[in-house]
Amino acid sequence: QVQLVESGGGLVQAGDSLRLSCAASGRTFSNYAMGWFRQAPGKEREFVAAIRWSNAVTYYEDSVKGRFTISRDNAKNTVYLQMNTLKPEDTAVYYCAAMRGRYGLQYRDNYEYWGQGTQVTVSS
Repeated sequence: QVQLVESGGGLVQAGDSLRLSCAASGRTFSNYAMGWFRQAPGKEREFVAAIRWSNAVTYYEDSVKGRFTISRDNAKNTVYLQMNTLKPEDTAVYYCAAMRGRYGLQYRDNYEYWGQGTQVTVSS
């Protein structure tokens, strides 16, 4: 059974940094891609970043390019989202997700497994 467990959220001020972690277990993820999505109150869940587990190719939503970095640690089966220069509009629940395949990483419906989410709040 696949489990994704996020951690690292919190309350920070604008301009601060946070690192989210997603610990994955339950199978071998070499053929998977891992994504981070976020959902703000009253809004749909949106794509933030994704990484192919096999070759670490990354993808980002335009508003986070240059500020966020997604990475993975094979030995720990963990995916990270380093978030720098945080803005109030980054406030949301952040979800880790896993999908099989190499394409369509930005589409929420392609993801098979989801974590429970971690709250990130950025005050101005």
